[in-house]
Amino acid sequence: MWIQKEIQLSPKSRGYHIVTDEILREIPEIKDIQTGLAHIFIQHTSAGLTINENADPSVRRDFESHFNRAVPEDTSLYEHTLEGTDDMTSHIKSSLMGSSVTVPITGGRFNMGKWQGIYLCEHRNRGGGRKLVVTIQGE
Repeated sequence: MWIQKEIQLSPKSRGYHIVTDEILREIPEIKDIQTGLAHIFIQHTSAGLTINENADPSVRRDFESHFNRAVPEDTSLYEHTLEGTDDMTSHIKSSLMGSSVTVPITGGRFNMGKWQGIYLCEHRNRGGGRKLVVTIQGE
């Protein structure tokens, strides 16, 4: 069985946000999959997706501070700055984080570790609602 849905996440502030439950609310069909995979792809070039710790919020704050140091918002360093100081830096951070994650499905649920969650990595100061394509394959 194949299922594909386009969903839109609620707008988030800049930072790293756990969106696992928000995604699951949009794909109730997952309950019918005993064994499969969910591929989640973000349709944007200034935000990314990753899987990491879902318990301690300091992990998400550390991600933000690390990437801000690694990719500074200094417009003198970049040519592509038409949309502001967070323009090119958002594209770089998005490429480093990646545009998709794949999660196993077992017994109608995401089969992630107890302390894992799917992050939306919002690199823009005002990114808006982000669109995802969720493709599920399984039986």
